[in-house]
Amino acid sequence: MNLSMRLLLLGLGWIMVGIGIAGIFLPLLPTTPFLLLAAWLFARSSPRLEQWLFEHPLFGAPLRDWREDGSISRGAKIYALSLMALGFAFFWLRLHPSLLTASIVASIMLVVSAFIVSRPEPRK
Repeated sequence: MNLSMRLLLLGLGWIMVGIGIAGIFLPLLPTTPFLLLAAWLFARSSPRLEQWLFEHPLFGAPLRDWREDGSISRGAKIYALSLMALGFAFFWLRLHPSLLTASIVASIMLVVSAFIVSRPEPRK
């Protein structure tokens, strides 16, 4: 891989890490998908940074669980679904969206929720 492509992938990987970290604090922004994307980008540009992500004390376990068997821990499911519900409640009560807009947002959240619930839990 040439240097410019490697630098582009590294830069995008760090952007994904930044967005993932922001997702810790912003309820409607997911953390893990951005970190998975960062790991994919790092795998192609810097295996050392990919290893750093998978060994990170906070991010490593969920990333490893997903990579190994597509699983999500029960605590992460509860956390994700709770924050999605709170986010929708905030959206509904503060923005007073039209019924069509609220229905579209609720439908998307229900599909995402169903996907999250359908994932297996990590093997112990």
